[in-house]
Amino acid sequence: MTKIFGELLAMHIIPNVQDDMRQAYGLREHERSLGLFTSTIDDVGYTAADEATKKADVRVVYAKSFYAGAAHASGPLSGEFIGILAGPSPEEIRSGLDAVRQTVETDAYFEAINGDEGHTLYAKTISSCGTFLAEQAGVSEGQALAYLIAPPLEAMVGLDAALKAADVRICELFNPPSETNFGGALLTGSQSSCQAAADAFRETIERLAQQPVQY
Repeated sequence: MTKIFGELLAMHIIPNVQDDMRQAYGLREHERSLGLFTSTIDDVGYTAADEATKKADVRVVYAKSFYAGAAHASGPLSGEFIGILAGPSPEEIRSGLDAVRQTVETDAYFEAINGDEGHTLYAKTISSCGTFLAEQAGVSEGQALAYLIAPPLEAMVGLDAALKAADVRICELFNPPSETNFGGALLTGSQSSCQAAADAFRETIERLAQQPVQY
C-alpha cells in the first residue's frame, strides 16, 4: 500500500482574539484563543481537527474544504483545507495544534489505488471520535467511525460494498461531487465493524479500478 500524506502549510496562534471575531465565530465565554491551520488534503485536515479535541481543551469552530482542491489553491499557504480551533489559552491551542501535526504527519493518509498515486482513496477507521466528528456524524463522542472517501463513482460503489460487508450505518453521506470532486460517507458501528467496512470499501474500489468499464 502506498500511503499519501498531507502537508501542513501554515499554523498560527492568536493568543487573545478580538471581540468582534469572538462573536463572529460564536466563541464561548472561556474561549479566548484561536489556532488556525491549513493543509493540502481536506479529509486528513478534518480528521486532525477532530483528534485535537481529544488531546486538548479545544473546540473546532470552523473547518472547510476549498473548492477545486490544493492544485488550484488561492495561495502558497492555502492548500485544500482550513481549520480553526478555539480554546481558553494559547497553551491549550498549542497542544491542539501539536495533535493536528502528529495526525497529519503520521496517522492519517490517503492511499494510492493499485499503486496509482493519481487515483486515491481514504479509508480511515477512527476507533473513538472526538467532539467535532461526533457532531458532524450525529453520534456520541467516543463512537467508532469509518471515514470513507474516494472519487465520485468509486465512492458510491465502495460505499455499497462497505454497508453490505459490516454491521454499520451511514451517519453522513457526502454525495459527489464534494468541493474537491470526491464523495463518500461517515459510517458508524463497532470498531471491528468500521474496520471491516473500510476494508471492503478499499478492496471493492481496487477491483473496480482494474476493470472500470466491465459491468
